[in-house]
Amino acid sequence: VQLQASGGGSMQAGGSLRLSCVASGRTVSGSTMGWFRQAPGKEREFVAARSGGDVYYVDSVKGRFSITGDNLENTVYLQTNSLKPEDAAVYYCAASNRVLGSNMLSEQRLYEYWGQGTLVTVSS
Repeated sequence: VQLQASGGGSMQAGGSLRLSCVASGRTVSGSTMGWFRQAPGKEREFVAARSGGDVYYVDSVKGRFSITGDNLENTVYLQTNSLKPEDAAVYYCAASNRVLGSNMLSEQRLYEYWGQGTLVTVSS
């Protein structure tokens, strides 16, 4: 199983980027697919996830980010809108073989597969 993340780049505050995560060797439906991010000097944190047909977001991105999936292309997207400087980070996609409940989505140890990360920079 491999996850390939892409779509990062440099944007001014208020801009948008669409991050993509292509999964090979597994399907993106029927389990949990998530996005995490790690800013310089900070720990990696949960951003969003699709699990069991539901979607979840960390409070700081609600209303601005949207996670969707394309089962035909085996791809999960993270649409990031109204970007803020504090959104700058390396974004990682991750997959779990299980349908994780909302209280477990941020538990990184429960995700068996990780992509290599894509860098998002946001200038003010």
